[in-house]
Amino acid sequence: MRVSSLQMFQQGISSILAQQAKLSNTENQLATGKRLLTPADDPVAAAQVLDISEDLELLDQYQRNANLAQGQLALEESVLTEAETTLQRVRELVVQANNATQSPDTRRSIAAEISARLDELESIANTRDASGEYIFGGYQAQNQPFTRSGADVLYQGDDGQRFMQIGNSARVAVRDSGYDVFVAVPTGNGRFGVEAGAGNTGNAVAGSTTAGPGFVAGSYSISFASPPGGPTTYEVRDASAALVSSGNYEDGDTLTFAGASIDFSGVPGDGDTFTVASSVRRDMFGTLQDIVSVLENSGTQPNEVAAVNNAMARGLDNIDQALGNVSRVRTDVGVRLNYVDTQVQLNDNFNLSLQETLSGIEDLDYAEAISRFNLELTALQAAQQAYVKMQGLSLFNYL
Repeated sequence: MRVSSLQMFQQGISSILAQQAKLSNTENQLATGKRLLTPADDPVAAAQVLDISEDLELLDQYQRNANLAQGQLALEESVLTEAETTLQRVRELVVQANNATQSPDTRRSIAAEISARLDELESIANTRDASGEYIFGGYQAQNQPFTRSGADVLYQGDDGQRFMQIGNSARVAVRDSGYDVFVAVPTGNGRFGVEAGAGNTGNAVAGSTTAGPGFVAGSYSISFASPPGGPTTYEVRDASAALVSSGNYEDGDTLTFAGASIDFSGVPGDGDTFTVASSVRRDMFGTLQDIVSVLENSGTQPNEVAAVNNAMARGLDNIDQALGNVSRVRTDVGVRLNYVDTQVQLNDNFNLSLQETLSGIEDLDYAEAISRFNLELTALQAAQQAYVKMQGLSLFNYL
């Protein structure tokens, strides 16, 4: 086969250029520390790198969401702690106001402090986060959830609950609605409540209440009869006026009927009544306002003092329900915080696993690359030297 000088020169140059390209590629790998510089280097591995990189970006977003969720939940827990402190102080004041040594003037002073605590509780319920959103507004986070209308505090939000994605299949509620925390609070003992009749003339007070396993929910009326010279008796009738229970009454007796037990103290007047009704939902602001109104209008007559005592007993029950409700939400917030912490750790572990897999696919083996670099450098030098030798091969040198 005849080989021309031009062909020999072109072949020598091509060999040098090919070795330079290999050497340049290895040099870039050593400079970047990556085995894959372009998808063409390993198409299958490049696709795996793309999938893993997308997973890592998604994990990074989940971690940012988790950090935001931790901040939101920590703020709510702090605010709920303040609400508990305020309600606990109100409870102490109600116990103080229920003391027999209090006068109408001292009770009005207590009412003034409870009114101030009511304003404080309203401010707590209208707390904003760092972005200016109301944390208890539900989905209506841009609008103030609790507003005054006369003596009433009205809820303007909704019962929506915001969630945040913190993992591929994990999301967590980062807020609670003001309805759930401050409005939907059970009254009485959670099963039923007792109200004294407005026209009672005696000094009977309904104290602690208990709903047993056989409690039959419904409305009941308790009426007392105290005829002159005769024993005091009572009757309990249901909503249809059917007789449920009856008997004689003495100071300190516990009336039991339909699974309900009510401790009474004092002596009822003839015709005095008490109403027993199933527990309903009542906002804690209204509970505090009712207490303030009773204390501001307290009197010194036995029936007036009994009215205060009955109102304070019911107020204490309702405050205990409010405290229990706030405590329930706060406990749930704590559970969610723990859940977020656990998910953050899981995300970190998964991130580490993906990073290790990605490193195994795209990172360079420096020992192998350096050896290859030296071999390619030697091959380039050999190609260059061969080209130099080939340049001297010309027929004209021998003519």
